Amino acid sequence: MMKFAIVSDSSCDLAQEYTEREKVTVVPFYVSFDGENYYREGKEISVTDFYRKMEAQTGCYPRTSMPSAEDYKDSFLPFVTRGCPVLCICLTKKFSGSMQAALNARQELMEVYPEAKIYVMDSELVTALQGMLVKEAVKLRNQGIEMEEAVRRLEAVRGTGHIFFTTKDLKYLEHGGRIGKAASIAGSVLNIKPLLQYYDRELAAPEICRGRKRSLQKLLEMFLAYIEKEQINLEEYHLATGIGLPVSEYEPFKQQFREELKKRGYHISDWEEIQIGATIGVHTGPYPMGVAFLKRCQ
Repeated sequence: MMKFAIVSDSSCDLAQEYTEREKVTVVPFYVSFDGENYYREGKEISVTDFYRKMEAQTGCYPRTSMPSAEDYKDSFLPFVTRGCPVLCICLTKKFSGSMQAALNARQELMEVYPEAKIYVMDSELVTALQGMLVKEAVKLRNQGIEMEEAVRRLEAVRGTGHIFFTTKDLKYLEHGGRIGKAASIAGSVLNIKPLLQYYDRELAAPEICRGRKRSLQKLLEMFLAYIEKEQINLEEYHLATGIGLPVSEYEPFKQQFREELKKRGYHISDWEEIQIGATIGVHTGPYPMGVAFLKRCQ
């Protein structure tokens, strides 16, 4: 019997094949294109279809809605009734109320099942990083480690997560309030592309670069400069590249990335590739591309 069950919201952007194989329960976010009709991400609309619909509808700014407390209760209950502890890893509470919904579900269930063990964790992370933390939880669970010890180890590494990413235009960031309207208009006229980072629970102010090709090159340079400055041994980390809607630039970008790492003596055996999901995609548009890494648990 498993020492504990693992639940996460769909912001973790893990492949369905993986979550089914490793028995990770995923609670979907909701996606809407009109503010009235909502679809469960990964259940009623695939991530690829979400991006294709966004791409096809010029000026369309979809929105996401967090899972409800009832959604979380439905996910927790089968484990609670079997007496199995539950570890729920949520999207950073700075970006969403998903964690609060999970806490509300926990409180309601504890009133009926006072002996239940449900731990709701703020991952402090987003997209690929959250997924990496879930994968570490799976590894610890599969090793037979108790939930309390797993939580301690996971909380020790969640602050090491870092993402470098870019997208094709600024309008989605402007619509979401991440940059001003003037900057968005100027960016469209001058073919400026944003370069962003997520780390330390914050989305850093965007840098800019002219042209898509140059922005991807600059992204790689920023990543390499950072790991060298911080003396990061990538072989101790999860490493992933990610995209939204598949684009032709991705394969050359990934290949150059591999070559640059080999030049520096890195031979990454566990290279992950993810599709960036809707919770980030509503802010980036259909064409985000980036690199993420998170330290493995000891």
